[in-house]
Amino acid sequence: MNLSGKKALVAGTGISGIAAAKLLMDDDVAVILYDENEQLSTEDVRGRFGNLAPEEMVFGPFPNARAEEIGLAVLSPGIPTDQPFVQGLRAAGVPIWGEIELAAHYARGQMVAITGTNGKTTTTALVGEIMRHYFDSVFVVGNIGVPYTQMAPETTDQSVTVAEISSFQLETVVDFHPHVSAILNITPDHLNRHYTMENYANAKFSIAKNQTLDDVCVLNYDNELTRAFGERCPARVVYFSRTQKLERGIYLADDNDTILQCEAGREIPVCQMSRSNLLGAHNVENVMAAVGMALAMNVPPDVIAEAVSCFQAVEHRIEFVREIGGVAYYNDSKGTNTDAAIKGIEAMVRPTVLIAGGYDKHSTYDEWLAACEGKVKALLLIGQTAPAIAKAAKAYRFPKVEILESLREAVNQAALCAQQGDAVLLSPACASWGMFKNYEERGTLFKEYVNGLRE
Repeated sequence: MNLSGKKALVAGTGISGIAAAKLLMDDDVAVILYDENEQLSTEDVRGRFGNLAPEEMVFGPFPNARAEEIGLAVLSPGIPTDQPFVQGLRAAGVPIWGEIELAAHYARGQMVAITGTNGKTTTTALVGEIMRHYFDSVFVVGNIGVPYTQMAPETTDQSVTVAEISSFQLETVVDFHPHVSAILNITPDHLNRHYTMENYANAKFSIAKNQTLDDVCVLNYDNELTRAFGERCPARVVYFSRTQKLERGIYLADDNDTILQCEAGREIPVCQMSRSNLLGAHNVENVMAAVGMALAMNVPPDVIAEAVSCFQAVEHRIEFVREIGGVAYYNDSKGTNTDAAIKGIEAMVRPTVLIAGGYDKHSTYDEWLAACEGKVKALLLIGQTAPAIAKAAKAYRFPKVEILESLREAVNQAALCAQQGDAVLLSPACASWGMFKNYEERGTLFKEYVNGLRE
């Protein structure tokens, strides 16, 4: 990459920032690593790089006068684009990229990109599984845990890269151009970052902004926003629907089990949900989306069916932990918003003790609480949102609502509330920040506490 003698500013010292800085330095680009946290230790941050670390690191307020030195700024996903230092760089004419945009300039081969409010991780992992059944060189990257910038140099012209991409990452795409994209659904989330549903939806839609009719965008016909976007999407649209037959697209047969592709009036069976290890109606949609993307990549239906039957549920998404005394424990820590948590509770077929609550993303809770009514025998709440959820829950008939100080206390209380034949479900409907580093840590601790319960 030629920055005409200028430097690249990489903002953020987490996994994405470190991977982006390494990619640039491997290309002999001079990097300034920046983080607004002035308490960071230069020595500690250097230790994250191994042998090659940026020569210069800046912590604390960014000096605006240095914008003239910067030829490119790469933001980690957690940094809002309306931060003052970002606005200052933009005003100075500095291009603002994210990790996804940077990686795309180095990567080779075909890209399958997946976004949506819910189902991204499961669908991305499933698409990756299907691709590995058919292609020799497959990379699964992005918001699923492995930075795209880390793997981009390893891709070849024969590679297929499957990427889970969040709205935060899509805010900064410029030329990013997937061959196949998918928007699984759009429901309210991250409004503390995007402020309005229009801004949030537009960020999601930008996954397809550089696509053409030579590309494919897979969209959820049952979601009002994604269905409407299909009318103006620049790519060739393939819809999927769990609730109705489509003249062209992916849908369920009359047996509510077989997933079909309809093309030119001809129905082609692809796979059966009864052969899948995935639970819940939402996972029917995830499989449908994966089928649409796989077919767009010319994967044969029999290969898709085999991969779907082999696929195991993603960790932290309605993950069975263990059964103790006839009580089944499920970890749905990935349920970080109310719509995802609705899917979690809908998957339960037993009376349920629900553990919920966490960081406040300015969500509303009535639709989720209404879905829980009649299924949840005890609602145990933790975190910043616990009082607000408890207040909202008064309008619904929950036999028990209790606020606990910690996840460990909630697990212990759930064990006391649950009886043989019940389920205990961690499905927070909220982000993990404040109490935990991320949803993975929350889910891992939940499993640790459950496994520590006595028989």
